Amino acid sequence: MKENHKPIRLHKNLAVAVINCLNSIFNQDLQADKVIAKMLKSDKRWGKRDRGFIAENTYEIIRWKRLYAELAGVKEPYAKVDLWRLLSVRWVLQGMPLPAWDEVRGTPARRIKGRFDGLQQHRAIVCSITDWLDELGVANFGEAQWKQEIDALNTQASVVLRVNRLQTNPKTLQNELAAEGIETVSHQNYPDALILQERANVFETNAFQRGLFEVQDASSQLVASFTEVNPGMQVIDACAGAGGKSLHLAALMENKGQLTALDIYPHKLHELKRRARRAGAHNITTRHIKSNKVIKKLHGRADRVLIDAPCTGLGVLRRNPDAKWKINTNFLKRVKQTQEYILHTYATMVKPGGKLVYATCSILKEENQSQVESFLQSEVGKQFSLEKEQLISPAKSGFDGFYMARIVRS
Repeated sequence: MKENHKPIRLHKNLAVAVINCLNSIFNQDLQADKVIAKMLKSDKRWGKRDRGFIAENTYEIIRWKRLYAELAGVKEPYAKVDLWRLLSVRWVLQGMPLPAWDEVRGTPARRIKGRFDGLQQHRAIVCSITDWLDELGVANFGEAQWKQEIDALNTQASVVLRVNRLQTNPKTLQNELAAEGIETVSHQNYPDALILQERANVFETNAFQRGLFEVQDASSQLVASFTEVNPGMQVIDACAGAGGKSLHLAALMENKGQLTALDIYPHKLHELKRRARRAGAHNITTRHIKSNKVIKKLHGRADRVLIDAPCTGLGVLRRNPDAKWKINTNFLKRVKQTQEYILHTYATMVKPGGKLVYATCSILKEENQSQVESFLQSEVGKQFSLEKEQLISPAKSGFDGFYMARIVRS
């Protein structure tokens, strides 16, 4: 896992920012992306490389926490000196010369490298996951395939854009971004995707402000087209959140028909409305699920219902590495119960002849194939039949892990 980096000059104020981020995330249990975002805004003097240094080092230490802690000989809760040791281990494994700072002086670089070589037979430690998650992965995929999957999930995610075809097309957007200094490449398997060749803050671009694209992983972009919507349909996005897939569905529907976005969190629907205005998606209405009355009013109404269900997020560890430390037996049990309830309750909104798509950003059978099989054997599920299912492997696709099942109501 040694990384090749161009030699860079280490600035202590940036390293201190990393340590402060890690302290908030590990010791105060705060959400990583929010902690990092707040830190990056705290000093206007920091340039692009400075912010990149802070974000990358923080995320990578979260990602490799177990391995680095093993090599550093530290345990949670981490004191500040322990966090400096984690950072020192990272730099040693990168092959970076350590600065002459008191906090990292005396780091045993040779011993760290020797211990790393000696751990190669301990997959859970070397891949930096819990023993429980490692055992679960082996049970789902077998040892060889699981090693490939977790290796893929331990790589940094690419920045992928979804072209908003209500406003533009891939080639035009590619040219506009190039004019703003952002180079992208297309992908033959993902018609709406543009992949950044170098990480950049795309939210500051004129193209983003005009609603020409959204940031959305390539695998996630497959869900809307898998739903098989057409202009003029009645479509329900039942767990819409902030609307990433709703906006894609609206584009595929060419703003024709009715797209109803549901969620239990009103602030997420508020964000969806804002994004829809920017994207020019006019056929979306939002409804806050305060009780089952909202669902009952929509019984048998929809040509398509998309359930992008709450899940462990195991398929998106590349962009949310802190999630791997929160997945445990109780969390998986609660998630599965929620998924089962949503499937059985929301499926009633599909009209006869309509289709239900169940999707998660997990790659575990317990959350995917097993949930669908159980649903089809239930009283509600007996009205449905499985048309197609697809598991997107991070190792094979190079993008996030996803599962999708399209189920038809007779």
